[in-house]
Amino acid sequence: MCFLRRPGASAGWIWWRMLRQVIHRGLQSFFYKLGLFVSRHPVFFLTVPAVLTIIFGFSLLNRFQPDTDLESLVAPSHSLAKIERSLASSLFSLDQSKSQLYSDLHTPGRYGRVILLSKPGGNILHQADVILQIHRAVLEMKVNYKGYNYTFSHLCVLRNQDKKCVLDDIISVLEDLRQAALSNKTTARVQVSYPNTKLKDGRSSFIGHQLGGVMEVPNSKDQRVKSARAIQITYYLQTYGSVTQDLIGEKWESEFCKLMHKMQLDHQDLQLYSLASFSLWKDFHQTSLLARGKILVSLMLILLTATLSSSMKDCLRSKPFLGLLGVLTICISSVTAAGIFFITDGKYNSTLLGIPFFAMGHGTKGVFELLSGWRRTRENLPFKDRVADAYSDVMVSYTMTSSLYFIAFGMGASPFTNIEAVKVFCQNMCVSILLNYFYIFSFFGSCLVFAGQLEQNRYHSIFCCKIPSAEYLDRKPVWFQTMMNDGHKHTSHHETNPYQHHFIQHFLREHYNEWITNIYVKPFVVILYLIYASFSFMGCLQINDGANIINLLASESPSVSYALIQQKYFSNYSPVIGFYIYEPLEYWNGTVQEDLKTLSQGFNTVSWIEQYYQYLRVGNISATNKSDFISILQSSFLKKPEFQHFKNDIIFSKAGDENNIIASRLYLVARTSENTQREAVELLEKLRPLSLIQSIKFIVFNPTFVFMDHYGLSVTMPVLISGFGILLVLILTFFLVIHPLGNFWLILSVTSIELGVLGLMTLWNVDMDCISILCLIYTLNFAIDHCAPLLYTFVLATEHTRTQCIKNSLQEHGTAILQNVSSFLIGLVPLLFVPSNLTFTLFKCLLLAGSCTLLHCFVILPVFLTFFPPSKKHHKKKKRAKRKEREEIECIEIQENPDHVTAV
Repeated sequence: MCFLRRPGASAGWIWWRMLRQVIHRGLQSFFYKLGLFVSRHPVFFLTVPAVLTIIFGFSLLNRFQPDTDLESLVAPSHSLAKIERSLASSLFSLDQSKSQLYSDLHTPGRYGRVILLSKPGGNILHQADVILQIHRAVLEMKVNYKGYNYTFSHLCVLRNQDKKCVLDDIISVLEDLRQAALSNKTTARVQVSYPNTKLKDGRSSFIGHQLGGVMEVPNSKDQRVKSARAIQITYYLQTYGSVTQDLIGEKWESEFCKLMHKMQLDHQDLQLYSLASFSLWKDFHQTSLLARGKILVSLMLILLTATLSSSMKDCLRSKPFLGLLGVLTICISSVTAAGIFFITDGKYNSTLLGIPFFAMGHGTKGVFELLSGWRRTRENLPFKDRVADAYSDVMVSYTMTSSLYFIAFGMGASPFTNIEAVKVFCQNMCVSILLNYFYIFSFFGSCLVFAGQLEQNRYHSIFCCKIPSAEYLDRKPVWFQTMMNDGHKHTSHHETNPYQHHFIQHFLREHYNEWITNIYVKPFVVILYLIYASFSFMGCLQINDGANIINLLASESPSVSYALIQQKYFSNYSPVIGFYIYEPLEYWNGTVQEDLKTLSQGFNTVSWIEQYYQYLRVGNISATNKSDFISILQSSFLKKPEFQHFKNDIIFSKAGDENNIIASRLYLVARTSENTQREAVELLEKLRPLSLIQSIKFIVFNPTFVFMDHYGLSVTMPVLISGFGILLVLILTFFLVIHPLGNFWLILSVTSIELGVLGLMTLWNVDMDCISILCLIYTLNFAIDHCAPLLYTFVLATEHTRTQCIKNSLQEHGTAILQNVSSFLIGLVPLLFVPSNLTFTLFKCLLLAGSCTLLHCFVILPVFLTFFPPSKKHHKKKKRAKRKEREEIECIEIQENPDHVTAV
């Protein structure tokens, strides 16, 4: 008698294998019981989610409130720039410094700003009279609040020296030009220099941000202006912090924008572009208003796609309503999640537009997988057992992918995330994922139970009427037979699985699987992947951070139009950087003077120190010690009319009879190109380290820095943390899954898809802002969602060849993957028609995520898995060994039963 000896294995490996099998079987058993429980109480599991949606849906309507603080949403929450702002504000009031600390779009407080642009070839300086008329209209504009009329003079920021409204110096230049025109002088005799010009009162003023499109007189030593295309004027309002003052300021800004629109109609020879402090928030929120109709269209398209893709010619086994109800399941779970968000005092912002698409992409995957799991069950079982089998087959994988979604977005909602908009989005997404999971196994599971009961009782899947017998159908017209056909004519050919008639499964089985595994197709797939990898790598080397806030605004909004004109005509100089010296300094010391000159080298400076040194040189005055330096500064220099404004830049202290300078400030402006924001970040990164190594203790600040300070690191941190969290989980579960190679292949596939989306979106001019980062976090999970079932089915398959294993994997999961990705991509199409930069970014990133995932699932993985491990040869050896063992057993039985041989 012979025995078959099995290969030896270590005790540790056997223990791990047993543990994996126990965990897997335990989970399958749990979900089998859950499926049975749901199938026995379908009304309860249908009612509870519906009631929750009704309750939280009403809270959504009653508590909806938009978030109006754009800085808290998109600026890094914790940054050195905010600390520097607090320190600078404690030394010098930022409200009084707004006119000096020019910033493109991030000016703090309330203000109204207008750009006046002449026609091509025109000179805006020749229209000084018209511009001053518009200016006077702004000053005389009245807003009514509780019976009182307020003008700009009631609301403006006042100068310390004469308590008059702070106005841009370009107004003085225009008044001089008008006076010259009225007195029959030529414009050339009123010399306007650029960027620094001399005013009538003797002051030297920087007008680089007030005069744009400048052409200078050739070979002019003093940089005299020949012509200019644009003028920018800003009207700064006082900010006291009171609610009343803020309301009046908001009304003034609104009237200002209306007045500019009216002035545009009255002055056709000029183009007017207006901006107010509320414009950025208004245009940011405008995206949501523009996208409402398109999101409904998107929902209709997804419903239609899901319904059609779930249909069959077989009227008994077709499940169009299950596809429809699956999408509605995700919709009501999203409504419930939104209600919970607003009940917990959440405020809506336009970045949350992505949540319905993110939730739909994950939720419908579970719906289609459950539907595929139902199709794989045996028809001769009772419908309750079929539901339980479908849960046991599908919910283990869906639970794993949902857990990874929760981990990824949970990491994004952690304190490590420095962008509030990303944190709020990730928190909402975590709630949506949990509710999606609950609603799918409860609400959709109940729908599956009722659909299964109808199928078992032979009811029509659409009309819900009893299907006639085959004999009755044979006597009816063709159209009636087509509508009532339950596949009885094909039962003999497809008796084992009647669902093979589904058009997607039929296409994959009969056509696609054979084509993609053809030996002549594989080289072209390898070449395609090399091209894909090359473009992805090239894009990853060109990543840009998206600190520019116009990436989040409606594309045809006034703010975007203003920003583009501003960038075109007023980008010659960077925002004005405040240079704050916050410790006492020996300004009279030659070494200190050289250090200050070194620090300001290469900048255009607006500095009391520079003007004072020049004043001493011109007057041949010696001030080489402390007492002389401060005495002349206070008693002579600051008394001059042209230098009086520098009093606001110096803080004196008096100790007995001795005066000290305890702090001072000056302003630096750098020459820049049109990419002002990037160069402003580079300036900050260069100046800030110098404050640590120089003997002069200083800080630099501009309101723009609050939005840009380490923005690239802040915005990429969530996706790095989420990616690390998912990678860690997959590595730690290497020996807890059925086959470790499944996790290995999953890590490679997700990495390839993530880098592909990152590189291709960069080549598609998508910057790394909060929307694209959220899409990258979602891509990690979307790739796992679709690749994991395919890969695990492949590595566990026991067919003789890898080719046959991948065919079976595609046949088992390809239908659900294709249904979900096609619904997802078709649902994105309406976003293309929303005129908003935010939705353009969302569309591009999600389109790339879906396309790259589809490419890997149906093209790259089916080919590459036929080249690399796991090998399927050991399965062939096991089958041969089992066959040999059976033959030996039969031989032994014959030898032990000679009577049986005689009988034969």
